[in-house]
Amino acid sequence: MSRIQQLSVSVINKIAAGEVIERPASVVKELLENSVDALSTRIEVDVVAGGSELIRIVDDGEGIHPEDLLLSIASHATSKIRNADDLFGVQTMGFRGEALASVAEVSRLRIRTRQADQSHGMELSVNLGDVVPPKPCGCPLGTQIEIRNLFENTPVRRKFLKTMSTEFGHISEQFTRVALANPRLHMVLRHNDKLVMELPASDRPLDRLKLFFGAEISDELIAVESDQGGVRIWGYVGHPDTSKATRKQQYLFLNGRWITDRSLQHALTEAYRGLLMIGRQPIAFLFIELPPDRVDVNVHPTKVEVRFQDSQQLFRQLLSMIRSKFLNMDFQSQLRIPASTPVAGSGTLSGFAPPPLRPPQHQQRELAESFSNWASQQMFSPPRAGLESGERVAASTDPLISLGERDRLTAVAAAWPDRAVPEEGLPKFTEGDRTGSQTAARDETGSSEWQQAPSGGAAVTNSVPHAETSAANGPGFGGAYRAMQVHDCYLIVETAEGVTVIDQHALHERIVYEHLRTRVLAGAVESQRLLVPLPIEVSSKEAAMLLEQTESLQRAGLGVEDFGNGTIIVTSYPAMLRKLDPQELIRALVEKLEAGGSAGVQTSTRRDILDELLHMMSCKAAVKAGQRLSQEEIESLLLQRHLVDDAHHCPHGRPTALSLSRMELDRQFGRLG
Repeated sequence: MSRIQQLSVSVINKIAAGEVIERPASVVKELLENSVDALSTRIEVDVVAGGSELIRIVDDGEGIHPEDLLLSIASHATSKIRNADDLFGVQTMGFRGEALASVAEVSRLRIRTRQADQSHGMELSVNLGDVVPPKPCGCPLGTQIEIRNLFENTPVRRKFLKTMSTEFGHISEQFTRVALANPRLHMVLRHNDKLVMELPASDRPLDRLKLFFGAEISDELIAVESDQGGVRIWGYVGHPDTSKATRKQQYLFLNGRWITDRSLQHALTEAYRGLLMIGRQPIAFLFIELPPDRVDVNVHPTKVEVRFQDSQQLFRQLLSMIRSKFLNMDFQSQLRIPASTPVAGSGTLSGFAPPPLRPPQHQQRELAESFSNWASQQMFSPPRAGLESGERVAASTDPLISLGERDRLTAVAAAWPDRAVPEEGLPKFTEGDRTGSQTAARDETGSSEWQQAPSGGAAVTNSVPHAETSAANGPGFGGAYRAMQVHDCYLIVETAEGVTVIDQHALHERIVYEHLRTRVLAGAVESQRLLVPLPIEVSSKEAAMLLEQTESLQRAGLGVEDFGNGTIIVTSYPAMLRKLDPQELIRALVEKLEAGGSAGVQTSTRRDILDELLHMMSCKAAVKAGQRLSQEEIESLLLQRHLVDDAHHCPHGRPTALSLSRMELDRQFGRLG
């Protein structure tokens, strides 16, 4: 059996590095917190290759005393605490005294520092744990720390680092957290000698939020504040219309330190209950100020998890603060319908119509009439003319292009050539086309109409000309059929076997997905180049994630480029989805990438990411529940149902239709002997 032995300082520091220094972003966090504690007014961060080659942080703070320079890299040496009691009254960002010692053990470290009463500075170098004695140097007031070749002597740790853009995304997030908590700091971030962001000092936190997240989010923020029993909570919460799929934009700060706390996050969720759809998360930037002796920040090596003395009181205060604010506000949303589609080149986006705003779920029924006007522009296309019987839709078919009546009938006749189309444009049918269950009266032109059955607007039976009735007489439809839309969400179709109820969104989502997938696999996605590229404001981390997927986006017809300062530009867009808002798609994609996390999308293959993108694009482009469809749109949607693969399920696995047999109907109504 091995004997117990004392570990060397080098091994101890490497173990500490494993707890504190997970990746380059961890180093940036620790050094930024030291600069904040040094009362700096300006901090500059330079990073090369995502931090694996170089991390340089320069501040104008108090600096390090020459006699303390060697102690700064010693284990458990700190100026922040003196005894154990100080742990329960911490008022600084860092206090463990492990960060620099750990970093010095696994990198090439150089520190240059000068205090205000010193005529010259001092320089200290440490090469993978080997200390070079300090020496005088020339440097400005403050401290400059350079870290090169992080994890050089621990290749196992270095092997687990992600791509350069991913690692820089994590650094950007750490930079964001410190910048939001300290708006009076002038902060600069550069990557590979390129300026990413420069944030001038400001007395208004909202100004900094606008720089990071853009006017689209900052203009929708609601100021909140509460002061109870010595605990002050203040900040900004998002309007219910600006929710997210994840908690990524919920920032909680405790006495200037970014934290995560499940209890407070739950309070946020409860405050928005009934205002957000299930699965959506609110946006929040909240600052908590309370006496240090009421919280223990020494429960996690990275100090992001804390333990409150009275977490229930904080929960109630946060919940009450937001709900009280919301009670005095009117959240009635106004729907803005685009007057017309802009002419190419006349606006910021060529060939795109302004997207309609999606109303909250509880208002969809009230706004159905308004939606019907916009819905008339969102057309489907039946099978193209020239199809042979049983042939699938060609890759060039556009599921959202408007189609004239004569072209539609021509396509119908081509899809089922046994149906003749007369000169007057309506097909003729033999007596055998009529089933015993049909009661429609045929007029002299060969058409038939189903009488409408008013139902207070909840269900509408549309007039169905006989030509279209038999046109849907394709695979799966035995004889002519009748169709109606109910609740502006479902299509009820009569078939020879019984009744089929179809989810209009799920079915159209499958149709659009199949068209997109066919074109992508064939490398035939038609991309429309924008005359004026569309800028979209995102965070630096979000931009890094998007740019890492440039190739996959390009295959789907979506061109994105880096514009700098947390902005990306859309340069091209899939022509077949021209009515879809590209900004909405980009933001949905960002949320999906963030939701994947380090164990999700980031480790998926490009094929997985591309398929996820196609799912998202088809979902966004498909007609929505609550959208009134015209008769032509209903018929076209039903026609295309039989011309795509796997029409019985949407791309997410939900069924597109449920069938009820005639026998089951007869049994339920007691018609079976």
